[in-house]
Parts: sequence; structure tokens; C-alpha cells
Amino acid sequence: MSTRRGVGLGAFTQRNATAQQYAAHGSNLKSANAASLQAQLEVFQSLLHNFALEHAATIKSNPTFRAEFARMCNAIGVDPLAGSNIKGKKTDSLWAKVLGHDVNDFYFSVAVRVVELCQSTRAENGGLLGLQECCESVSKGKAIGGGLQVSEDDIEQAVKSLEPLGSGFVILTIASKRFIRSVPKELNTDQSTVLEVLQLLGNVSVSLLQLNLNWERARSETVLQDLLADSLVWVDYQCREPEYWSPQGLVDEAY
Repeated sequence: MSTRRGVGLGAFTQRNATAQQYAAHGSNLKSANAASLQAQLEVFQSLLHNFALEHAATIKSNPTFRAEFARMCNAIGVDPLAGSNIKGKKTDSLWAKVLGHDVNDFYFSVAVRVVELCQSTRAENGGLLGLQECCESVSKGKAIGGGLQVSEDDIEQAVKSLEPLGSGFVILTIASKRFIRSVPKELNTDQSTVLEVLQLLGNVSVSLLQLNLNWERARSETVLQDLLADSLVWVDYQCREPEYWSPQGLVDEAY
């Protein structure tokens, strides 16, 4: 009896030791892989800096090339607009380090013009400005300070640079079209649905929502009145039944 018990305890001890060895081996592999990945990341970052120095002039002058460079940064987890924080000391962003403060300031200049444009058009669109329209307006100099050669990617980077300020500026997609939302109010599900329908049809009415979405009349009227109060839709009372239009859709037709 005692012999069998000894064998059992020995086997248990051996299994426990084996499990610990596997755990230690796994931990070593994990540490080795992490160190290897960190080394590879540092190599990529070094190559990225060299690439930026070599093509600095093109990055500064060509919006498309600049957008591709930003994608390269994002692919390896580098935010070109964010500064580093080393031992509590704030340092310049990648743009400022590699390309000089003029490119870093470029995005903040674009951000200022985006804010100006959103504010000047908020009464017309309720705080939903089409990304393409914003890009064209900034490029054509409709914003204060004249035109800038920018792409939609530049506008996105500029809006992203506003996030630390808690400004409420975000980019969202409605029916495959991208907008800059400059008001902190979140759209509820019904409002988002109506805006998607507006992107497809151009205008809606209470009866159209009732017929196509199977909504009650009160629900249809409520969501349209809420959108109207926020200037996200305009209403035409000259029709047999009031029709609600997207101001952004009317702007797109003008373009």
C-alpha cells in the first residue's frame, strides 16, 4: 500500500515539475518573441525616419504621397501627429522631428480651417459637413486664410489632431458617405436611418417613412422634427405633404 502511494506521489510531483518547465519555456518564448518584435519595430521606425528624410520635399508638397506616408506610419503603430512622452518629458511629433515644424504646423493649420468651415456652415447642415465638400472648400480657399493643397486624408489627420482637445469633432459614415460631425450630440438609431434614406433618395416625408420602414406616424414625425430642430434637414412646405431634404444633398447637387 505504501509503495503504491509513493509511486503516485512521485508521479504527481513529476507532472507538476513538467508543467512548471513547460510554463517556464513558454514564458521564455514569449519574452524572446516580444524582444524580437520590439527589435523589428525599431528597425522599421528607423527605416521610416530615413525614408521621410529622403522624401521630405515630396511629402510636404504632394497630398497623395503624404497620405501614403501616414498609412505607413499607422501600419507600424506610429502616430505622426502625436508627440513622444519619455520619462515625463514631452517631445516633438514625428512630423516635427523628421520633416520640421512646418509640416506639423500644416495639419494644425488645416484643423483650424476645418473648425472655421464647420462653424460657418453649422446653421445650414446642423453640424454634419461632407468630408469631400470640406476638402474642396479648404483647397479652394473658402476657409479663412486662402487655399491649401489638401486631400481627404489630410482632413482626417487634421480632425484627429483635435481629439486631445475634446472638441467633439469626429468623422462618421452615413450610407457610405463620410461626414465631419462638429456637434457632440450623438445620433440615435432612428435619426441615422433617416439620414441614410436621405442619402439614397434625397428627400423623405412622414408617409414615405411609414410605408417603407413600417413606422408609426408619431415615430416618423418625431424623428423628422428632431432632425429639423438640429438643422440636419430642411423642410419644403410647398408640396402636398411636407418633404424633408438633406442640406448636404442640396450642396452636392450644386457641385
